Amino acid sequence: MAGEYCQTKRETPLISEISCCGRTAYSLPAPLGTKVTLPSHLARNDLDLPELSEPEVVAHFLALSQKNYGVDSGFYPLGSCTMKYNPKIADRIASLPGFAETHPLQDESSVQGTMELMHELECMLCEVCGMDAFTLQPPAGASGEFTGALIIKRCLPHRNEIIIPDSAHGTNPASAAMAGFTVTEIPSNEEGMVDIDALRSAVSERTAGMMLTNPNTLGIFEEDILEIAQIVHNAGGLLYYDGANLNAIAGIARPGDMGFDIVHVNLHKTFGTPHGGGGPGSGPVGVKQTLEKYLPVPRIKKEEGRYFWDYKKPETIGKVHTFYGNFGIMVRAYVYLLSMGNALQEMSEIAVLNANYIAQKLKTHYELPYKELRKHEVVISCEKIKRETGVSAADIAKRLLDFGLHAPTTYFPLIVHEALMIEPTESVSRAELDRFCDAMIRIHGECYSTPDIVKSAPHNTSVRRLDDVRATKEPVLSWKMMHP
Repeated sequence: MAGEYCQTKRETPLISEISCCGRTAYSLPAPLGTKVTLPSHLARNDLDLPELSEPEVVAHFLALSQKNYGVDSGFYPLGSCTMKYNPKIADRIASLPGFAETHPLQDESSVQGTMELMHELECMLCEVCGMDAFTLQPPAGASGEFTGALIIKRCLPHRNEIIIPDSAHGTNPASAAMAGFTVTEIPSNEEGMVDIDALRSAVSERTAGMMLTNPNTLGIFEEDILEIAQIVHNAGGLLYYDGANLNAIAGIARPGDMGFDIVHVNLHKTFGTPHGGGGPGSGPVGVKQTLEKYLPVPRIKKEEGRYFWDYKKPETIGKVHTFYGNFGIMVRAYVYLLSMGNALQEMSEIAVLNANYIAQKLKTHYELPYKELRKHEVVISCEKIKRETGVSAADIAKRLLDFGLHAPTTYFPLIVHEALMIEPTESVSRAELDRFCDAMIRIHGECYSTPDIVKSAPHNTSVRRLDDVRATKEPVLSWKMMHP
């Protein structure tokens, strides 16, 4: 079984347990200059650090790496997260000294190439999204949302409500609330799209805007998007695009053409840059021309062939991140966009094709709520399986680990009971899609024939099933917490 070589079960002691007094993995030169004596209250006699040779250190951390699963290990089907392959050429370009060793406080004259890249990336994002101006400053998608919400707040200070559909990402209402808005949730209709009548009833003179992604979190394209935009605009509000699902439409359709006034883009989702583990991310925000004056400072400007930072924006919302954003991620996205060129449309088409391929292969074994045709991701329901066998969506996700596969997103969106949310992206081959679907079909059979095997999974991974609730309430962050 694939789990025998992926997420290996090999025993790996703690590094402190293999320490041996006197071993070292380094050789330092003799000290130069005058010896410095630390104050007594700062000095320690024993640092209690493990002592190992270099081969032991390398072997230890290599073994740990083989216990894990990453985007380079294979299919990473987390729905709505767009965990796609990261091209290595982008890593190599980002590591060039002229990019990697640039300091944000350097004089503008010494970073003209860096500023040119950022300016060109802004222009590329404007073209892809149908916006007039972009800021690269927000360091992640949620930060982009918050930035967009602050722009709405600055533009419409006397309005206090944001409308959000029940299928929205969880960060949408959080970002709106952090910006000081009251959140009004509206339901989806029978096809999984925004209920137009509910939207008409929700808008009022208090409506500052609506936050929406298209296609939505179910992977369904909002067919009434132009009418939605008209309803929000007629009420005097702004329409905000959550760019988490841009991988479905990039190069095909543009949020700006759909009527959106503000958009954030997850460079670490759509444009092939690192994603997960808390960062680094990048969530640039684009706006229509009338809103450009509110963007964070500084803005990159070009005059007489030279780039400079422009802080003279009296109506700006201010800075939302230190300096200018996560530059290394910008370089990677820039390389990705240059390498894709006109093939950006094909990228989205293959992502949509792959998602629908999974949907068609699994629909006779798992429930497929709402519309059958999906865009970049597919949400299936395990509610019937749980009702008939007692096996939950979480159990099925855990069992997938035994096949050397990463689990999809579980229990989201909340409007689908016992949900599994699967997004293959364009990076995955048909052979890998078949391997995933075959495992899902086999697990479906196990739910009815040997449910206890699924309920107690995973069996072949380095770590067996965790107590997720206890891990949240009683986090153990270091070995010293276990061995004080």
